[in-house]
Amino acid sequence: MNIPPEAQQLIALAREMRHLAYAPYSGYAVGAAVLTDNGRFFGGCNVENASYGLSVCAERTAVFRAVAEGARAIVAAAVVTPDGGTPCGACRQVLAEFAANPSECPVWIATPDHLVGVYTLAELLPHAFRLPR
Repeated sequence: MNIPPEAQQLIALAREMRHLAYAPYSGYAVGAAVLTDNGRFFGGCNVENASYGLSVCAERTAVFRAVAEGARAIVAAAVVTPDGGTPCGACRQVLAEFAANPSECPVWIATPDHLVGVYTLAELLPHAFRLPR
């Protein structure tokens, strides 16, 4: 698979972020990264809590970090999990909220050692919830 340079950067950042995960309960460390329409990269990791509902996934951490820095349009994402798992439903919806174009927003999925695959956000969440703006 031919991996574009920006995707290589996204995956590398997601792998780095995975090392920062706080996952003492599940042991499932996840790293994520998003690329915004102005070429900026933002990373995130999962942060667990003894009250599981208060935990936050890596994908949402990366998106919230981007938004907190003024970004509003995501054009690509990468997720690194121990086994190549894809984003949960909540993370797919959050990514869709900020995706510039879900049908053209690649989400690269990898493990610590290899690339698993790439999907568009529209493939991962074909009927995203949207309110009219």
